[in-house]
Amino acid sequence: MRVALHSILKPGAEAAYERDHLTIPDDLAASFDRVGIRDWTIWRSGTDLFHLVECDDYPAAMAALADDPANLRWQAFIGPYVERFVSTGDGPEGQLLGQVWRLAEQRDAVR
Repeated sequence: MRVALHSILKPGAEAAYERDHLTIPDDLAASFDRVGIRDWTIWRSGTDLFHLVECDDYPAAMAALADDPANLRWQAFIGPYVERFVSTGDGPEGQLLGQVWRLAEQRDAVR
């Protein structure tokens, strides 16, 4: 499963967020492994953050992380930089950006 997300930083938090997000704690990376998150990439444009999460099941992973001590510590640390996640509904499902088009899929359909 590939999941795209959009979050927004608080104005003025860009440099601090990037500095403090150069690495995540090892115990959080281990938690991601445990819940089936294989990769997570974040891009920034101004205060907008765009995430690509490669995982087994995003809603299940978020449910498993909800009370995970490593995730709770990370959210307490990094969360103050984030204004909000853009969402269209409640829960993890409401955070997902719908895919419109992907070149690789178009190419595969032609073959």
